[in-house]
Amino acid sequence: MPELPETETIARDLDGALRGAVVRSVEVVRSDVLRGEAPGRSRRSAAALAAEVADALTGAKVHGVSRRAKSVVIAFGTVCAGGQVEGLHRLVVTPRFTGALLIDGTPDDAYTCLRLDLADGRSLRYHDVRRLGTLALLGPSAFEAWEMALGPEPLDPALTPERFSGIIRGSSRAVKSILMDQKRLAGVGNIYANEALWRARIRPTRRGERVTRVQCALLLSELRAVLSESIALRGTTFRDYRDAYGGRGGFAARLQAYGRAGEPCSRCGDALSATHALEGRQTVWCRACQS
Repeated sequence: MPELPETETIARDLDGALRGAVVRSVEVVRSDVLRGEAPGRSRRSAAALAAEVADALTGAKVHGVSRRAKSVVIAFGTVCAGGQVEGLHRLVVTPRFTGALLIDGTPDDAYTCLRLDLADGRSLRYHDVRRLGTLALLGPSAFEAWEMALGPEPLDPALTPERFSGIIRGSSRAVKSILMDQKRLAGVGNIYANEALWRARIRPTRRGERVTRVQCALLLSELRAVLSESIALRGTTFRDYRDAYGGRGGFAARLQAYGRAGEPCSRCGDALSATHALEGRQTVWCRACQS
């Protein structure tokens, strides 16, 4: 599942390519990936949601593309007769396991769910083989509510070591589970939680309340380092993740824990251990190095 570095890469690509572009037409091919603004509204028919998306985005101008947590946020506004822009909407795209936002992809691809044809002749396509990702068109108040439900961003300078320590030490859950809780910290998933904990020499199952303040400061530093390094290499691709141009991320070769169960620890040589006991996801760690 694309995490912070992967969705950040996609968002940066799209912002550079699409800012200022105008949507000429919208085709909703697979409406089951659409979500409404709130649980009650999401129970509307797929056809009604598809019509709403098409109506809101046809003729709209892309004001910018950003990332929040593991989602790509595309901001649109309607261009009126006098050149004024109004009716700001945000399309929140959460790719999950096989979703991808592609610029100028193959138009007849069987896995296209949403296609936006732009006035300049290009297209933006949401492609999803398993259709586990979601697209939600949110107005200003709904977007604010969605964003407020998420935790702070790990790369935000406003997240001080003291605040991060409070997040970790304020819970009795396993530290890896805390890192992956999007309400506590946004954007970190299984890959980078494993990597940051390996770098910080902290056992993933250690209870948050038992992690010292000094260890929390080190964990934040290592988390930021691994996320920044992965962004520089355009994320981690094992199988499905692709950037906005269909390219693969290059960070997989630098992974020290994730995906390396049974291999020697590069720090001490001990065999890396693995379990699925935390959140049902594979946790990999070194019994000798991480305590």
